[in-house]
Amino acid sequence: MKNMFSVARLAKEQIAPHVREMEKNGRFSDTVLDMLFENGLMGIEIGSEYSGSECNFMTAIVVLEEIAKVDPAVAVLVDIQNTLINSVIMKLGTQDQKERYLPKLATQTAGSFCLSEVSSGTDAFSLKTTAKKEGSAYLINGSKMWISNSDVAGIFLVMANVDPSKGYKGITCFIVDRDSPGLSVGKPEKKLGICASGTCTVNFDNVRVPESNIIGEVGQGYKIAIGFLNEGRIGIAAQMLGLAQGCFDATIPYTLERHQFGQPIFNFQSMQHQIATVATEIECARLLTYNAARLVEQKKPFVKQAAMAKWYAADVAQRTCVKCIDWMGGVGFTKDFIQEKFYRDCKIGSIYEGTYNIQLSTIARHLQQEFKQ
Repeated sequence: MKNMFSVARLAKEQIAPHVREMEKNGRFSDTVLDMLFENGLMGIEIGSEYSGSECNFMTAIVVLEEIAKVDPAVAVLVDIQNTLINSVIMKLGTQDQKERYLPKLATQTAGSFCLSEVSSGTDAFSLKTTAKKEGSAYLINGSKMWISNSDVAGIFLVMANVDPSKGYKGITCFIVDRDSPGLSVGKPEKKLGICASGTCTVNFDNVRVPESNIIGEVGQGYKIAIGFLNEGRIGIAAQMLGLAQGCFDATIPYTLERHQFGQPIFNFQSMQHQIATVATEIECARLLTYNAARLVEQKKPFVKQAAMAKWYAADVAQRTCVKCIDWMGGVGFTKDFIQEKFYRDCKIGSIYEGTYNIQLSTIARHLQQEFKQ
């Protein structure tokens, strides 16, 4: 994989020209998808023996930040691929699963994580999708909702309950191929932001999956979801961080060029104080995000820090976008400028992979445990 300067250049030169078209069409450009695979950005942590880039988690986080500066929708595609799909199979997959799926994920096939349902969003473990044992296979039945990347994915990680009588302890993780009979993907939802990122319903009608496609152990799916979504939250923090920085970087030149009362609007002290405050908040979000990634790499407890990073970066992204539109004035309210897109894209940060309240509850729970010790 190329270095960070090259990733930044790739984003500006090979993603930026397609951003508005992808948003209008509600799907990723094949050119952009091909570029991501060709440059190793879809298999960042996958080992070279599986055709991956063999980099570390911190590298993935910085890549997400750089891509999100240009298009947060593309960033979430890369995030889910690297921090969820690839990571689960790399760390928990059998040798056969790694050999079958990692080369595809690194070079040509996007993945999708199927957990949420109509009645199980924040309460993810109340899911209704079932997997009934039949010989050496399982039959999966049910529907998943709000599934990112499902429009372009060729590989799905599906959470289904093999024994509903056991509650969440029956939840099991399966690898399911897109061409499996009975699997169907609905039309992408029409969303406020990150419109190029397909968010669809995925339906399972007696989808037969071999027992060999179970990830980890039967009944351990809830642990997989909890553990890897915690890492995924650092990826969302990086996405929101990059979004905030991208919006800020697109706005400051305007404040230097736009003159009022005989001078650039940047020169007014009230503007400078606002700009300095936002710049500091973005840097704080960066430090929280990088620190959480550092803890993951050092195999130290990181759940509290991941929640802090995700909550704060999403909050900073919203404040940054609002301020940038204010600084742009009337033109910031038009679609001629990218600020309005960043403004729409940032809202999802307070919702997916754990809402604001879930992050705050997680932080509080860990603080309570620390002070009780």
